[in-house]
Amino acid sequence: MPRHRSPAAELVKLLESASQPLYVLDDALVIVYLNAGCCDWLGTAAEDLLGRKCVYHCGNELTSPDAAAAALCPPPTVLEGREAVADVASSANGQTRFRRASFVPLRRPDEKIVCIVALVDPQDREEKMAEMEVAESDEAQELHQQLQRFHQQTALRYGIERVVGVTPAIRRARAQAEVAAGSRASVLLLGPQGSGRHHLAETIYYAAPAESRGPLVLLECGFLDVELIQSTLRSLAAERKGGTLLFSNADQLSVESQAALAAMLPGTKCPLRLVSTAAAPLVDLPSRGLFREDLAAILSTITIELPPLAKRRDDLPLLAQALLEEQNARGGKQLAGFTAEAIDRICAYDWPGNAAELAQAVAESHARAASRLIARDELPERLRLAAAAAARPRRKEEPIQLDEFVARIERELIRRALARSKGNKAKAARLLGLNRPRLYRRMVQLGLAQEGEE
Repeated sequence: MPRHRSPAAELVKLLESASQPLYVLDDALVIVYLNAGCCDWLGTAAEDLLGRKCVYHCGNELTSPDAAAAALCPPPTVLEGREAVADVASSANGQTRFRRASFVPLRRPDEKIVCIVALVDPQDREEKMAEMEVAESDEAQELHQQLQRFHQQTALRYGIERVVGVTPAIRRARAQAEVAAGSRASVLLLGPQGSGRHHLAETIYYAAPAESRGPLVLLECGFLDVELIQSTLRSLAAERKGGTLLFSNADQLSVESQAALAAMLPGTKCPLRLVSTAAAPLVDLPSRGLFREDLAAILSTITIELPPLAKRRDDLPLLAQALLEEQNARGGKQLAGFTAEAIDRICAYDWPGNAAELAQAVAESHARAASRLIARDELPERLRLAAAAAARPRRKEEPIQLDEFVARIERELIRRALARSKGNKAKAARLLGLNRPRLYRRMVQLGLAQEGEE
């Protein structure tokens, strides 16, 4: 009598025989199955990905298997029981390839999701066609896929996932950061507080091979004295391993500290990388007597400017999405993005605290969100107040004409004095602390002479 295979085993056999990639996620977005076709496309064994959670995130701080799982994540809206179509990615053999995937949530009679089946197209997608189709999808998914491509094509090579955007200023900063990442030249990062200067400084540091970069030494220039400079440089020289000195707020260096650095840096006998941050170009300060010209030149070989967010509003949707996905990467709540109304409010705000303020606002909103998309009313209250203030036209300030204002008061006081004295100018003058001739002259000057005639 023939042995009957279990229905589950038969199903697995059928799925394994299919060349089209297919994988299954549970209701927590954990990978529970991948067929052989999916493993071939991903260039990995099933054991490397089974049990890993798909996080809706594109950052490169994830380990390699976690990054591969994140590249397979569906839009979080599938957790609400809705089917979705989105791009997934494979980085097999160091080459990133995108394919379209259809995500189908399977539910029990009580509507609870049992699993999500992902069916991946058999062919890789052409980049131009992918961009056209992304433009037709919802805004949150479009931003996610823009980030996914940026991450795979640029951030993985240079580690600059925070320098996202489309404006000319940020494109230029990104290109300069890529040059700096592959160089040992000194770098000056310009921008206001909160613009991401320190993040980019650390990115450039970590771009160097671990065995050659040495320690990263942060020096806060507002509190830096000559003794600390000397001890730091001597310590690095003694180890002969070199390292990177990060001068935070270099434009705040004291005159004595500038002199010490200018004297010691050229003679340092160990390989040092110099990275500095400042609010203004150092080369502009010597003409105002605020900085040494030789030291400004030493620190400014490559100068990268990070403009304030108020000058790069077109970057705000993509940057906000990147920050939201950083929150996703911490585990727990998985959000898809922002509603269109929320994006409009984000773009309307000036962000005086720049990227640091935006990151805090996104974190607050992520924690507050009640659905997969952050709504406008879930953004911080200060954004609503700023929008309300901008909607009200500013009242025109009328100039105060002092002479006319004083004259009106004088007329009123003189009329009251004349009324109390029943028109007697001498008595009215006494009430006002004046003599009669002076009162009469003021009445003539103010056009009150006829009113006071007895």
